[in-house]
Amino acid sequence: MKMTHTVAEQPADWTERGVFPVAPGLYRMPLPLPLVGLPAVNVYVLEGPDGLILIDAGWASQEAYDRLGQGLAELGHRLGDIDTFVITHAHWDHYSLASRVRQDHPQVGLVVGRGERETIEGYTSEIGIHGGQSAQLRRHGAAEIADRVDAKDREAYERDVPFDAPSRYLAEGDRLPLADGSLQIEETPGHTKGHLTVRWPAAGMLFTGDHVLPNATPALAMELVPDEHPLRTYLDSLRRTRADPDALMLPAHGPIGGSVHARTEELLAHHAERLTEIEHLVAGGSRTALEMARALPWTKRERKLDDLDVVHQMSAVMEVVAHLLVLQDEGRVRSQTDGDFPRWVPAR
Repeated sequence: MKMTHTVAEQPADWTERGVFPVAPGLYRMPLPLPLVGLPAVNVYVLEGPDGLILIDAGWASQEAYDRLGQGLAELGHRLGDIDTFVITHAHWDHYSLASRVRQDHPQVGLVVGRGERETIEGYTSEIGIHGGQSAQLRRHGAAEIADRVDAKDREAYERDVPFDAPSRYLAEGDRLPLADGSLQIEETPGHTKGHLTVRWPAAGMLFTGDHVLPNATPALAMELVPDEHPLRTYLDSLRRTRADPDALMLPAHGPIGGSVHARTEELLAHHAERLTEIEHLVAGGSRTALEMARALPWTKRERKLDDLDVVHQMSAVMEVVAHLLVLQDEGRVRSQTDGDFPRWVPAR
């Protein structure tokens, strides 16, 4: 289906500070993040029947809190005018600023996908935000990376971020009223088990969170209790998105606009290519996920694993594991128990 909807012209740098009209009744506000390689998150502001609806919130830093308040003031509002934060998933760069706002304005609602319950209700500062990934890294022979991940989780800037329970959990098909029309909730697990995309049918737009990003391939199963088969889950979600009506892409990170279907096809092609690359590595004698992660290029700059920061090293190793599990499901490789962690060999 050919799309006829458009978005308003945006700055060349999507992270530029400000409040930018997207379409009638919709604004985009990039808020800063304290993360390597990820400078900002897009927060979207719409009018609801009882106040503002914000899609995603940002990181609970003082700078982001101040910028959110300043941005709303430019629109003639204040933080207390927010009716509900609709959070695409429970990562801190999306969720924690909503928790911080609610400390000052407890009447503000906070909703998130039902699949995030285990991560939200199971989190403690002692476990850290990467406890699930750390355990998986150790199971797959990457204990040194796991040790550094655990050390990073003990950093104060992460331990002190507010992370409270939502007002309620959302499910597939839930609708949220706007001043004119409504938003439709779609469950798109993969990046996390409870990831949501939010469709605005009347505008022909889809708020894609981290499910479909314009310039990056989302990390998989980044949560306290990871999905056992995250790539299979993510590919199913991508195929579901491709089967739904096309829409203009409003991502959490990166420039807006463009076809959701076109980018979804690119992501499906990327993972098909990655599956083939990893299958070839196994055929060539690579036996562990860590070995394969070191042999593969990462990011658009095709960097080596050891050149990445520790969180991206963790993501890379876990991405290889996720692809190996799909290859095993498809009968293209198999695992052997040899020592303390799985070793992978050709299926035949």
